[in-house]
Amino acid sequence: MLVPYDALSDLPTETLDNLVKEYLFTQVEDGSFTTMNNEQINSAIEQCKKMLKQGILVVEYSENDESIGIRHIDQINGLKNNVS
Repeated sequence: MLVPYDALSDLPTETLDNLVKEYLFTQVEDGSFTTMNNEQINSAIEQCKKMLKQGILVVEYSENDESIGIRHIDQINGLKNNVS
């Protein structure tokens, strides 16, 4: 189930930031995230929030395992196309 962007604004800022950080950690495979300073991390968080607002990234809640995460819309659309 996709969580509407408007519903994200109801979350505490810290909660949304942590969700975005978790997404960012999954995107960096070479460990370079640990070498980023706070300014770079905050910039990446703001960039992800912008992409969420634009619908490029979406928040997906899985009822099966009760998990929540951010995914690129192409991943979601790819899954739908494979099921059809």
